[in-house]
This record gives sequence, C-alpha cells and structure tokens, in this order.
Amino acid sequence: MKLIYFHGFASSGASGTVQLLRKIFPSAEIIAPDIPVDPEEALPFLQNLVETEQPDLVMGTSMGGMYAQQMHGHLRICVNPAFRMSTMSKVLHTGEHKWLNGRKDSAKTFKVTADIIKHFNQMERKQFEGITPDDRKLCYGLFGINDKTVNSANTYATFTKYYDHAERIEAEHQLNEKVVHKYVLPLMKQLLGAKYDEALKEPLPDYMKY
Repeated sequence: MKLIYFHGFASSGASGTVQLLRKIFPSAEIIAPDIPVDPEEALPFLQNLVETEQPDLVMGTSMGGMYAQQMHGHLRICVNPAFRMSTMSKVLHTGEHKWLNGRKDSAKTFKVTADIIKHFNQMERKQFEGITPDDRKLCYGLFGINDKTVNSANTYATFTKYYDHAERIEAEHQLNEKVVHKYVLPLMKQLLGAKYDEALKEPLPDYMKY
C-alpha cells in the first residue's frame, strides 16, 4: 500500500498523524511531504508528486484536505478540509509563524505575506474546477461535527455539491488516535481492501516497540 499524506497549516511531514499511520501500517509506503507555504508553489509541487508516485490513496487534513481534493483522478480522503484558508484570519495572517513540527530544512519559523494570502484566495476560487463524473466517486470527505476551526456545516455542504461520498463524524478539527481508529481506518479498509489488510500484516519493527 502506498499512501500520500498532506498535513495542515504550519505542520510538516513529521506530524503526529504521519507517525501514527506509520505505526499502524508498518509495511506500507507512507509519503508525507513538507508542503510549501505559498500555494503557487505548493499546488504544482503536490500534483507532480502524486502523478510521479501514483499512490493507492491520497489523504489530507485541514489545509492538506483542501489540497487533496484537487488531486483529480486519484482516490482520496479529505478530513475537515479547509476550503477557505484565505478567510481564516485567526490561522492565516501576515507575519511570522512558528512551525508546529520539525521540517526537513530545519526551519523553525516562516512568514506569511499579503501576496501569499492573495494566492490562496485565487486558488480557492478555482479549486473545484475540472471535476469529472468519474472523479465524483473518487473523493471522500469526513467532517467533524465539533470542528471549531472551519465551519464544518458549510464545508460539508460545499463538498456534497461536487462529490458523492461525505460523512459527518463525532470529531473536532485535528485528527487524534481515537478518530483515526473509529472513522479513518474503516474507510481506508473499505476503499483499499486487500492492500489495507496486507499493510497491517507485518509486526511492528523493534524501534516502535516502546
């Protein structure tokens, strides 16, 4: 099983969700890139990664869910997608921000400029273009009823205009182990079948046994 995971804003490919997925699926190939801050750089970077790697599944949370939605033609799960990053002033605002998790380039902080917010707005206006009838069946959404970061009801309504598979779940915005086991894993098993089962077969490596 090959899975590509897109993290949320200010996070990285070393997030706790990535570590949990690697623990659950020790024999899977889980690719988790550090997403560039500027969507003008991030979107083509992620599209090229997905086209090159051809994963069995693309999964993203929050900002990563917004990017995952745009990986047309691929099976994907969007968890609490943040479709309107440019309007989330408590999250995305100009100035210096701290990375929440370690980045491969060892950077501790990053800057958000007015141009970056403008680029998010421009991308968001186009993010649902190019969806084909076949693609409607490839994208699945999970929306936390208790999500206070994005408006879950609005994002659910938006998602269901374009895609056939959406579910409201008992969850807040961020993924945790309980939500992964209760909602994400059953959906992955449903979508991936034998590949999912195979990824679980090998025992945990020694370095994870603590």
